[in-house]
Amino acid sequence: MEISGKREFELLKKIGFTRVAGSPEERKAAEILRAECEAIGVQAEIEAFQIEDADIETAAFEILEPFHQEYQVTGFKCAQNTPEGGLTADFLYVENGLDVNLIDAAGKIVLVNGYLRAPVFRKLLKAGAAAIVTMEGELRDKPEETDLSTRALRKTLRAFGNVPMVNLRVADAMDMVRKGACKAKLTLKNTVVERISHNVVCTLPGTEKPEEIISFGAHYDSVPFSTGVYDNGAGSVINMELLRYFKENPPCRTLKFMWYGSEEIGLEGSKAYVRDHKDELSRHVLMINVDVGGPILGVEELGVTGEESLVSFADYLMKIGGYPVQVKQTIYSSDSIPFADNGIPAVNFDRAGAHGAAYIHNRYDTLDFLSAEMLEKTTAHVLEFSKTMANARVFPVEKKMPQNMVEEIDKYLYKKELQEAEEEKAQKNA
Repeated sequence: MEISGKREFELLKKIGFTRVAGSPEERKAAEILRAECEAIGVQAEIEAFQIEDADIETAAFEILEPFHQEYQVTGFKCAQNTPEGGLTADFLYVENGLDVNLIDAAGKIVLVNGYLRAPVFRKLLKAGAAAIVTMEGELRDKPEETDLSTRALRKTLRAFGNVPMVNLRVADAMDMVRKGACKAKLTLKNTVVERISHNVVCTLPGTEKPEEIISFGAHYDSVPFSTGVYDNGAGSVINMELLRYFKENPPCRTLKFMWYGSEEIGLEGSKAYVRDHKDELSRHVLMINVDVGGPILGVEELGVTGEESLVSFADYLMKIGGYPVQVKQTIYSSDSIPFADNGIPAVNFDRAGAHGAAYIHNRYDTLDFLSAEMLEKTTAHVLEFSKTMANARVFPVEKKMPQNMVEEIDKYLYKKELQEAEEEKAQKNA
């Protein structure tokens, strides 16, 4: 069977609509993927799992002194609600949250640069910040042509505590800091809810070594206001083309193909899969993930979360086949992480867009900068690697996670910080 970028592109068009975690549109995309599997001749199952979400009723922010102005904001889902009537407090810009920035942060509404990650969030709470404001975008953005993200305070961060939080545009942040804002009012009211998300799963039994499983993953959800064709409809259709090939060319090992929901809110689909299929994981020998692809201008990448020997092998294989792929040992922020965290070697393929020639997590993630030819280009070397692994007479990859990768995974998952938070909580309750 010849792989077909044109066929991939047509499927990409079918799922190229906004499909946010837990939404009816995400379920619609899951049904499209299941129908495609069954048209190929492979039965697919849709597995449901719960995710956490929130309905935001009110999110508002205004500077009170030395001038009065309201700014458009979005509320952080699952963040702590303000008292009725809002929270009024002194305002402080704390930049990147260095210790010196936080000397006077106690009891104040603080503005922090960029996207808020666990280490800085933890420092802000320890410093006694009453509420947090984050920023996004660029000064050159036109408000009418950009969208303001609705972020969420995930469970991982809430392990350290909770305060009211909102998000605004960087241009507005600059305006208030330039004008010397020193007192503000923040209002947030939201209700935490549970929603249902879905993984699509199908299996091709191995002809010679069915007890050994190689899994293929790609997430199919998108962020709000984005069609998500680059991230990650592209990986989803590449995954489907691989399924089509192996259906016609039965593999020696068992292959499981998974399309994960809710990746964009914290890898929830792949986390649910490894949690709900714990007994099966002992049979998994490798995880192959594809996340982002198709840009006309870009670069092919292969990240190996495993032994250096696999890095060398993959690099040699790409060179022997004449595939222009950058190979390195690394972790990748995608659905390969939960598998690697369970000791399963993982590789992540992607075609990263050239700077200024691709868009992610915004309204400009559309088909305009993608092509069928580039989808096919990525599929070709993913298939070459996959065939080699699926049909190896003896599986060459040791099921072992090297210490440097364990440390990177633990860092990504904030395991040290979460352990410290648990110990601090235990000491307080003692």
